[in-house]
This record gives sequence, C-alpha cells and structure tokens, in this order.
Amino acid sequence: MRGAKSAKWVAIAGVVALTATACGGGSDSSDDANRKVDPKGIVSYANGEPQNALQPSNTMEAYGSVVIDALFTGLVYYDKQGNITYENAESVKPDKANKVWTVKLKPGWKFHNGEAVTAKSYVDAWNWAADPANGQQNSSWYRDIVGYDDVHPEKGKAKKKEMSGLKVVDDNTFTITLNSGIPYYAYKLVYKPFFPLPSAALKDPKKYGEAPVGNGPYKFKSWDHKKSIKVDAWAGYKGEDKPKNGGIDFKAYTTPQAAYNDLRSDNVDTMPLIPDSELANFKQDFGDRAIEQDFSAINTVNPAFYSKTFKDMDVKVIQGLSMAIDRDTIAKTTFAGTRESATGWVAKGVKGYKAGACGEYCKFNPKKAKQFVKDGGGVPGNKISIQYNADQPHKGWVTAVCNSITKSTGVQCVGDPKTDFQADTEVRDKKEVKAMYRSGWVLDYPFNGNFLADLYGTGVDGNKGGFSDPKFDELTKKADQAKTIDESAELYQKAEKQLVNSFPGIPLWYNKTLSAHSKNVKNVVFDQAGDPVLSDIEVFKK
Repeated sequence: MRGAKSAKWVAIAGVVALTATACGGGSDSSDDANRKVDPKGIVSYANGEPQNALQPSNTMEAYGSVVIDALFTGLVYYDKQGNITYENAESVKPDKANKVWTVKLKPGWKFHNGEAVTAKSYVDAWNWAADPANGQQNSSWYRDIVGYDDVHPEKGKAKKKEMSGLKVVDDNTFTITLNSGIPYYAYKLVYKPFFPLPSAALKDPKKYGEAPVGNGPYKFKSWDHKKSIKVDAWAGYKGEDKPKNGGIDFKAYTTPQAAYNDLRSDNVDTMPLIPDSELANFKQDFGDRAIEQDFSAINTVNPAFYSKTFKDMDVKVIQGLSMAIDRDTIAKTTFAGTRESATGWVAKGVKGYKAGACGEYCKFNPKKAKQFVKDGGGVPGNKISIQYNADQPHKGWVTAVCNSITKSTGVQCVGDPKTDFQADTEVRDKKEVKAMYRSGWVLDYPFNGNFLADLYGTGVDGNKGGFSDPKFDELTKKADQAKTIDESAELYQKAEKQLVNSFPGIPLWYNKTLSAHSKNVKNVVFDQAGDPVLSDIEVFKK
C-alpha cells in the first residue's frame, strides 16, 4: 500500500535503508485492543510552514511535500521491494528503445471538485510547469521530454507553450517521447512534478496554491499560515489507500523540542524525528509507542560553489575538509549511536547502491586532512560556515562537525543558523549561501541515479550549490541511455566514483526514522521516504 510519497529536501537530518523494520508504532497494547476507533477522528502531525504555495511542481522540501502527498495521487509508486505499482495509471509502458512511453489511466478518477482526471490533466499541468514564466522550481524534471528546450530555453522566454513529446491520444491515454531512451523512466513519474492538475489551477495559480484541489485521499480544508494546514478524508477517492481516519491537522512548529513536548503530552499525534536532545530518553518516554524504522536518504554538507569562499577552490581543500570530520565519534556522541557514517553520495537501500564510492575521503584522517587543505591553497580568510535551519535539531551536530574541522585543520568553522526551513531554502534558491549548507535528500524513487543526476547534474533543480562536472554529466548521460535498469544502475555507479574528483558535497551519515506516537492513535508507520503513512493511522474514540 502506498504511503506519503515525498522525496525532497528534508528539514531534518534524516537518512538510511529502504527495507522497513519497525520497532514500536505498529503494535497495540492490551489496553488499546479494547478501545474503539473513530473513523472520523483527526490525526495531528508536527510539521512546519511550507516554503511555497502548495503546488506539486513548486514543492521541493519536507513541510510542503507531506501535505502535497496527502492531497494528490500520481500515476505510479513502488512497493517495499522497489517494484513499480500502479495508482492513477492502469499501465505505463515503453517501446523497445525505452524512448516512447504510453500511459493509460484508470477511468473514473476525479479531482476533489468533481472534474474528471484525464490525460489532458497531466499533459497541460506538465507543459504549464515547464514554462519558466510560471516559476516552478521543479521544472527541470521534464528535461528528458522532447521539446522541453523549446518551452524552457536556457535563456529568455518560452519559444513554445507545449512540449512536442507530449501527446494526448484520448481521455485516458497519452504518450511521452523522450530525447533518448531511459530504462527507469517510470520511476521518475513517482515524483510530484508529474502529478495532474485541474483546469482551475492553470487559470489562477496563485489562488490555487493557497487552496489546492487534488485527486488524492485527502481534500484541502484550510491553511492558517505558520499555524496549521488541515485536510479532510475524501469520500470520492478511487485509490486503494483510502483513509482510516477523518483527516489530518498539519501543525506548524518552530522548534523540534516544542513538538516533542506536545507529543509527550498527547497534544500532537506524531512527528518526523525525535530531537537529538531526547534520543537517549524517547524509548523510555514512549515504550511500545516509540518508532525506530529504516528509510532511504542521506545527509551531507554541500559547498556553495558560487560563493567567495568556494569559487575556483581546489578540490583538495574539500577532500581535506571531508577527512577532517570524525563521523563515527559524532554519531556515537551527538546522535547517541543512531547514525551510520556515509561512504558515498547514494543512500542505502536503493537499486544501484554500492558502499565505498567516497573512499579514503570519507574516513577520518586529521593529519592528511590538514595537508590536503594546505596543498589545495587553503580557505579564503581561513574561515567557513555551515548554514542550517534552526527549527530542527541541527545545531548540535553542526557544532560538532565544525569543532572537528577546526581541530583537524585549523580552519575556523562556525554554524550559520536560519530561523526556519523556509528561510534556509530561500537563501539557497537565491544563491546567497556564504560558504556551505546542510543538505538532506530523501529518495524520489528507489534508484541510485536519483541521488546523482537529479542532485549534481549541471543546472538541475536539485543542484542548489552551483556544482558542475562535465565528466560526471557525460557518465550520467551514458547511464540514462542504457538498455536495462540494471545496466543503467551499474553505469551510475561509475558516475558516482567520478565525484571523488570534483566533490559536490561532503557525505556525512545514513540514519533511521526515530519517532513516536501519542496515546490517541495506532498503526503509525513511516514509509521508505521517511514520511508517515497517514491514511493508515487510526484514531481512538475519546
């Protein structure tokens, strides 16, 4: 069964494997077994204020993603084994060259306003989002489609309003023609930019973004900015994951500790991640309501290559900074042993993951670190900063990483906190990061290319640091042209190895979802992307 399918910039320091092994959260106590469930009960989730209006093609962070995923259902998803499953699509099939993909929709699906979901709902939405005039930050996700360059040229206005590679065949069928064959393209269709939109969304996008109409299990109710977003279960939903509750209240918190205190007091039902300060206590606080579960993501610190600090910097300096970080010790102390040191740029548990791509540069070696920084010409002003969002538990580990860098290399390192995740991502979007920024990425689909080409390809939307490596780009291009998914994954492994020569970011840790739930609910489980499977949560009658 599908969970919340967001893959995006994460506000938390989240990370690790795809196969879920839940501890707590799923089991009911003997007291719970005698309690009755209220099918109209409301689940409350500790969230934050989304960066942008609620538009699928303009959402690339956790707070907005979890809401979007409740409101929309896309063409496909994937199961715990990483196999494609069909949702709004009846089938998504390629030709022999993996170049022309035919999408057939399940008939009878509707948007929350009663409008039919048709092939045109998808094609019109994608063409609109690809147009740079509409300012959608996920627009490069359509770059594989023939005609994208006409709609979204590198410079200037759109030459055409429609990508020639998108064709509506009939109400329930459309085709996607790619510039070159991509064997794993169906996996990409999991991501939010490929969701459908009703006609009203394109007529008045600003109004729509404040009160979105989707086709998913929940229907939008209200948005009280920086306080709460409320959605109701939708009775007309055609998918298999029909809600077992009456709706969700996404509560906006400014600190993880405040959310944790409310969770402990049963004033909120669950949260994305336990604060670092409570890692040693949460299992004792919640007992069998504590949740420890794997998911696929990675945490890194990325240079802003456009900044005065890192512009034209010798890669040896970045390699040295990476070797200066004592990942294992920080995992044991700051994170109470709940982190695993990363050895490459791809998260665990996805197809094509292979340990060790970062090699010696992800191993703590203070002597070599200092020498590399020196040989590379050092850091301008001998000082760097790491930007992070202060509304989640980052201060402790950022301080620990900085202390390790300073002690190992002599380079002064300080944290650069931003008020919240919205402010943090806006600074990245404006390319105003002073030196480095905290980054976390959760899978969009379970394939290693998602952590490589979609993050570090030249000019792609996920590449917020201005990184560019022509050799890496060429290797990912070859990987996309492979005949099979397995061949593509192997070629992406070669592309990942190339990154040691250019270092787009410093891999830090893999992790687990560490959360809990209140006494008010049961069946709280997190999915492979680290999001709660909201539709499965049941609320007890009071």
